[in-house]
Amino acid sequence: MNLPNRLTVIRIFLIPIFILVVLVPWSIGSVAIAGTSIPWTQVIGTLIFIVASLTDLIDGRIARGRHLVTNFGKFADPLADKMLVMTAFIILVGMGKVPSWVASIIVCRELAVTGLRLLLAESNEHVVLAAEMPGKIKTTTQMLAIIFLFLNNVFFNNIHFPMALTLLYICLFFTIYSGIQYFYESRHIFADSFH
Repeated sequence: MNLPNRLTVIRIFLIPIFILVVLVPWSIGSVAIAGTSIPWTQVIGTLIFIVASLTDLIDGRIARGRHLVTNFGKFADPLADKMLVMTAFIILVGMGKVPSWVASIIVCRELAVTGLRLLLAESNEHVVLAAEMPGKIKTTTQMLAIIFLFLNNVFFNNIHFPMALTLLYICLFFTIYSGIQYFYESRHIFADSFH
């Protein structure tokens, strides 16, 4: 169990803690940040989400930089990432902050691309589906949207700009675009299905 894998395991264990903090009706009040009232549970939950997201960034860099890539890491790292993001979106739908159809598209795309990666990994070609710029924009806007949604659009309420929802719909666009791009670029893997 090397350092990147330990960070991945920590991220997985942070998910149920994140759920408990955000969903259990703790009576710990709210805090006002830049004129926006935010329940402490959402503030603490957001901090847990940020820490978990940072472990995703760090463990991948350490694994590649120190040549510590393992089969467990290849399996658990993307799984932990998807579990964290899907959990956040499901909670946000339950809180009425994200339309269910938006979350459904995002979750379905993540599952489809994960399946495609597995298919490519099992193929004799050993093709790796690298994250290209649209995918990186999707990931960045996705994380920022989740953070601003949990923090009630903090810093942007004063100028009446819906930054949280703007980031969400930018994320949705790049979710669809990058998903189509991945499947188009990997279409050869399905060639035997159309003969």
